[in-house]
Amino acid sequence: MENTPEQPDPNAAGKPVRENDPLKKATDKTTSFLQYSGLGLQMLITIGAGVWLGSWLDERQGNHTPIWTLVLALVSITGSIYLLIRGLPKQS
Repeated sequence: MENTPEQPDPNAAGKPVRENDPLKKATDKTTSFLQYSGLGLQMLITIGAGVWLGSWLDERQGNHTPIWTLVLALVSITGSIYLLIRGLPKQS
């Protein structure tokens, strides 16, 4: 059966999306989850890299007190929080 102008195709691309469409809600939730898990992974990698670099520098210099580890850990925590705040969506 062919579609006539009176009977639009229900699978057409121009079909309006309803507000309470379960597929749209599921897609929005998945997108939010992926965005926030990506931010968490970014924090983990940034802090881990700072601690690893500080540990490597302390070992290379033969420091008895882990000065570089502490300094770079704090710098990487501060930087990752800054990136987290910048990555959050803006609310109006």
